[in-house]
Amino acid sequence: MTVADIPRGPRRIVCLTEEATEWLYLLGEEARIVGISGYTVRPRRAREEKPKVSAFLSAKIDKILDLRPDCVFGFSDLQADIAAELVRKGVQVTIFNQRSIEEIFSMLLQVAAMVGRADDGLRLLEDMRSRLLEIEAAGRALPRRPRVFFEEWDSPHISAIRWVSELVGIAGGDDVFPELAQQSLGKDRIIAQGAEIVQRNPDIIIGSWCGKKFRPEKVAAREGWGLVNAVRDKQLFEIKSSDILQPGPAALTDGVEQLHRIFLEWGKRVGV
Repeated sequence: MTVADIPRGPRRIVCLTEEATEWLYLLGEEARIVGISGYTVRPRRAREEKPKVSAFLSAKIDKILDLRPDCVFGFSDLQADIAAELVRKGVQVTIFNQRSIEEIFSMLLQVAAMVGRADDGLRLLEDMRSRLLEIEAAGRALPRRPRVFFEEWDSPHISAIRWVSELVGIAGGDDVFPELAQQSLGKDRIIAQGAEIVQRNPDIIIGSWCGKKFRPEKVAAREGWGLVNAVRDKQLFEIKSSDILQPGPAALTDGVEQLHRIFLEWGKRVGV
């Protein structure tokens, strides 16, 4: 074998979550992908081009093995059982556990390096970081920052995960449950009493209900919520979970841009 014959990273990749798929497409390395998550919607064409082999908490192990992957990318401790089963079958598995903006950047750079596109990946990431800095500067220029409740689920109420809370801050708002954002698991971000949300009186409520449509009229009709600023002023918005709740390119681009537009329009509305 010569140096020219040495493989440049994995050639047959299965992505158990969307963010790795989207990133490999952005890098122009989609030909390496042989299987994706059934929840993948970014990019849209991936659903038409790639076999769907997993949900989030489950996977079709036999189908994955039939694809003969030389690498499987996954996310979080919630996919540990899938990873363990594949490892026992002799498959190389890399599980990332990114929960913050910096950890997302790190994960994306690692994937780019693994497929031999570190330089291209770094350029794309530098563009994303540059735009985040622009948004952050514009957010700091607001004379008043909105208080924001980001709801990942409605029953029970689950507040924003860490990278979303950080993006809210960059976009010009203040998460009303910053202490819960430090908890990585959804069960640890449950707000048992809706009255606590009412008491914190957010100016804006953003719903991203993991796979189902946000219903602002249901939020407005919750008992005791009529005097909440966001409800009173009709400041209830949806950001699709695929745009902000997958810890990858989408959150750092479309997700934060949507947050920023909402906050700027709120600022105009209240005259700040």
